[in-house]
Amino acid sequence: MADSEKPLRLPVLHADGKHRCDWPGVDPLYVAYHDTEWGVPERDGRALFEKLLLDGFQAGLSWITILRKRDSFRAAFDGFDPARIARYDAEKLAALMNDAGIVRNRSKIESSVHSARAWLAIEEREGFSRYLWKYVDGAPLQNNLRHMGEMKAETDLSKRISKDLKKEGFNFVGPTIVYAFMQAVGMVNDHLVGCHRHEACRALGRADA
Repeated sequence: MADSEKPLRLPVLHADGKHRCDWPGVDPLYVAYHDTEWGVPERDGRALFEKLLLDGFQAGLSWITILRKRDSFRAAFDGFDPARIARYDAEKLAALMNDAGIVRNRSKIESSVHSARAWLAIEEREGFSRYLWKYVDGAPLQNNLRHMGEMKAETDLSKRISKDLKKEGFNFVGPTIVYAFMQAVGMVNDHLVGCHRHEACRALGRADA
């Protein structure tokens, strides 16, 4: 029997009566992120830059760790303004290394400067949002995942985007990081079928295309 013919197992049912993907558990911060951000098509170039950098900082950690530190990251990195980050000097990098509110990884912190410069070049050339969304022809890819076991860690497309981003000068953008980024910013709708956000994000993708 093909997976599409098997009875649908609804995702986790929460106390509020809504079915959700398994991964946020019951942590209120994680649930709010799942319900309001994850999978929503993001078209703002600066916001895309922020999310890509934060996904890079997540490497080797859990996303909830980054989510809990996000406000501190935003304060430390000047609201993720690429123009400002591109001008960070040794003094600023040292200050970031001493900031307990963020992930103090020297390679990741230093790479943010290179990534900001790459973002500025792409933004001037064609617009960073346009650059990314052209990989999916401007509209979110719609997956119909029935259980978490079907969710991929990376795809051929995320490998391609990863390779291209590295050529542009970005760091910490491996295929797995890129796919997590694509899921988060709505380039792909990976909410499980039966999750209350699946159809909502599908509709947002149609309206936004």
